[in-house]
Formats: sequence, structure tokens, C-alpha cells
Amino acid sequence: MKHDLTQKGRNSSFSILKGVPTSNRCFIAREIEESSKVGTQMTGVKPGAPTGDVIKWHTINWDVVRLHVRRLQMRIAKAVKEGKHSKVKSLQWLLTHSFHSKLLAVKRVTSNQGKKTPGIDGILWKGNKAKMQAVISLKRHGYNPQPLRRIYIPKKNGKKRPLSIPTMFDRAMQALHKLALSPVAETTADKNSYGFRDGRSCADAIQAAFNSLSQRNSATYILEADIDGCFDNIAKEWMLDNIPMDKSILRKWLEAGYIESNIKYPTLKGTPQGGIISPTIANMTLDGLEQIIKDAVPLRRKVNFVRYADDFIVTGKSKTILEQTIKPAIEKFLSERGLKLSEEKTCITYIKHGFTFLGQTFRKHGNTLHITPSKEGVQALISKVGNIIRKHVSAPIEALFKQLNSVLRGWANYHRHVVSSEAFGRVDTYVFEQLWRMVRRRHQNKTKSWLIKKYWSASGKHVFSVVHKYKKNTRILKVIRVRSIGIKRHIKIKAEANPYLPEYSKYFWIRKNSKHARLLSALSHRQFQAKIASR
Repeated sequence: MKHDLTQKGRNSSFSILKGVPTSNRCFIAREIEESSKVGTQMTGVKPGAPTGDVIKWHTINWDVVRLHVRRLQMRIAKAVKEGKHSKVKSLQWLLTHSFHSKLLAVKRVTSNQGKKTPGIDGILWKGNKAKMQAVISLKRHGYNPQPLRRIYIPKKNGKKRPLSIPTMFDRAMQALHKLALSPVAETTADKNSYGFRDGRSCADAIQAAFNSLSQRNSATYILEADIDGCFDNIAKEWMLDNIPMDKSILRKWLEAGYIESNIKYPTLKGTPQGGIISPTIANMTLDGLEQIIKDAVPLRRKVNFVRYADDFIVTGKSKTILEQTIKPAIEKFLSERGLKLSEEKTCITYIKHGFTFLGQTFRKHGNTLHITPSKEGVQALISKVGNIIRKHVSAPIEALFKQLNSVLRGWANYHRHVVSSEAFGRVDTYVFEQLWRMVRRRHQNKTKSWLIKKYWSASGKHVFSVVHKYKKNTRILKVIRVRSIGIKRHIKIKAEANPYLPEYSKYFWIRKNSKHARLLSALSHRQFQAKIASR
């Protein structure tokens, strides 16, 4: 009899393997037991080591795995909402010991951008056998994390940011426990917090700031705040007392130390940048700040709060309120967590003078708020594009198209939600000028008409393109014009939306799978406000 894998019985669950029905209860025990028998009798490997005969990585049905994990996460979120803390703890223990969760944890660390970056042990998990061995070895008992590998990356202000890289095994353990911590973090999060959260982005934070400042009678002063070394300075004891997860595991991570120049240093405070779970812990550390700010002032002071990671703004009716009431309340909140505001980056600005937040410049002209790409951001892109083109003067033209398009498309998609037409035009003009200089250097003996025919005719008069022949196929390669991406207004996510609560499941599914749920065509401010009001 064929089994129907598309339906779930009352006392059974979906199979983790494609085409192999099994009960969820006995799957793990049978898989490990049979693996041990085959391994001991035929290959002589240690009992419990996966041989690939019972379960193979490429045969796993990931939709079923995600379904099992999501069900437990939704139960955790529901328990948090109902205030059942003991049940939350029990469900978190169940999730961190679930075979499905371990599969997802290993999949994450072996498929993200850091999969080729080893920790202090130099080990990478390559191949299906190594991944399955990693899944079996993820256990709480006897777990001791290794020290982190410390490197430094440059910052915009010329300073260097410390980055601590865990081993693959420690990353997988962090990803496993993050699966259990994320439902708690989302349910208790500030409504206007947008960084490192499922389904939220910079575009949502920018739109929230627009909503707070765009009206004729909106607040006119803005406190631009930045926390000094947020990740590196969070008090360890505060995290151990307030982060709802396995305290033993958390303490081991916080005290693992790091190695720099072959010397081991202790970790006295903070959660390391580079860890998978660190952004979630940092978010939970700052959650509650929005309520503290609202409680500090009366309702009619036009105080609004928008935060993305450790960067946030607070609007106010007057400079006095922000200086004498809001800022002291923020400093008190942060000091309890071992943090403080950065004196260099924290300031109070009048809206008509303009301020920069998340790479966008906010400024009011009369009663109209304009949000444009910051001049520093545009200049940084122009410098980067110029370097790319100069490096590819004598390189294969295909490599230039690939790298240049990647940079231009990413920048344009980020800024397409604001007033970007002028900046887009400036970038297109610069790209054209640099490409013209490049082809003149490549073909010094050719005429202007020959260059235009070769590079600006295959895909339209104003598009740099060439006809590329590969084996028997012919295709046109072209450099995108950022103006062609167009301006699309972003529809902000609902502030109270939680991806782990069943009432918002459909809402998040629509936002993920339909562009119309997130983007609007270019509209005037009046048309945009009318469209939002009609929804």
C-alpha cells in the first residue's frame, strides 16, 4: 500500500525522508540504532556514527523538518504570551533536543555566507557525511565551547571593529539554541524594533521614521542615538539573569574567551560579534527601551521611537524634552545593562537641518519631508564602482558585468523606497563616463562610432552591453542602469506582527510571497497616504 505523505494522521507525523513513511516517535532511535549496527558490522566505525544507509542528507524533506520546528516555536510563543514561564522552559528544552532542530541548525551553518570561514580549529563541514555526523554529535552533555578566533574589520570612521568567529560546532550549537530563543525574543520585543528580526528590514525602520515625521504637525527635534560598543559591553551577569535560555550553555559561551596572535584572552563582558545568537541576545537586552521612553513623558509630547539594532532615533516636540527627560531615561536604562551612549554619534537635530539614519538623509522642506540617499553613501558607491571598472580594464568583460551589476543592483534596491531619482541619475552618469574611459583605453585605435556600435547598440542606445557567445549559445550581457529599477514605496510591517503566532501566519506568508504586499508603485505623498488609509 502506498502511503500518502501529504496528510498527517492523529497519532503520527510526516516522514523526514522523501518517500519513506515513519512515526516521529521512533525515528531517531531506529536511525541511530541501525546506523550503529551497520557501522559496527560492515565498516568498523564507532557505534552511533552515521553511515548513510539509513538516512542521507540529500534525501531529507526540509519542508517537513521546518514544519516540526515551527510547531514547537509557535507553542513557545503562545506560552510566553500567556505568561507560562515553566512551560516555556520545558518547550525550549524539547526543541533544543529535537532531531529536526539539529538538522536545521547544521543546515544553517553549512549554507550561509560563513560556511567557508573556519574557527580556531580550522574545521569546515563539507560533504553530506560530515553534516550528518555533526547532527548526531550536537549534544548538551559534555559540551564545552572552544575559544573564538579574533579578527578585525575596518569601520567607516577609520577604526576597527573586533569580530570573534566561533568554530563550526559552536556555531551549530548557537543556531540550535537560537531556534528556541527566537520565539521568546519576538513575543517580548519592542514594537518599533526592526533589526535582526524575522520579516523586518531597514525599509520598515525607514518607513516608521517617515510616519513619525512626515505630518505637518509632527515632532521637529530628533535625538540621534548610538550605543558605544553595544555587543562588546553588555554586562554578563545581566544576560545570565534576564536571557531566558539554558543558563549553563549561555555562561559557557560568554566565558569562552578568544585567541589573538596565538594568545588566549578571557571574555569579561559582552556577547561576541560573529556569533549566530549574539544579535538576538543584543536585541533582548535593548527591548523595553521603547516603553521606558513613553513612560518618561506625557502622551502629547510627540515622542516616537524607532530602533534598528543598536542605532535608534527618538522624536520630540522640543529640544528641552529630549535633553532633560528622554536622554537621562535612556542613559539610566542602558547603565543597568552595562551600556552607555556614544558621545561621538549621539546628538539632537532640528528636522529642517536634516539628519542621517540607516544611510538615508531625512530633511523637511517647508511642510514636506524628503528622504534621500545620504551624500556619503552615494560617494562611497561611486568610489567603489570606479575601483571595480579600473581593475577590469584588461580583464575579461564578463567578470566586469557580474561584479558591477551585483554592486549597482544591491545599492539601488536598498534605496528604491525613498526619493532617489536624482541620486540614481548621478550614479548612471558616472558609470557611463567610467565605462567610456575604459573602452577608449581598451581600443585606442578605434573610432567613436565603432565603440558605440560595439558597446552601446546590442541592448539599446543608452545601455552598455555586448553580445557574448558561449559554445553554441549567444546571449546579451549588459550593465544595469539603476534608474531602470524604479522607485517603489515600501509598505511597513505591522508593528505588533509576530511570525510565531498563528494569527499572523497568513500575513507573513503573503508578505514573503507577494511583492504587492510589500511594495507600491511610485506615488505622491498624498496618494501614498490615501492608499495606506484605505487598507
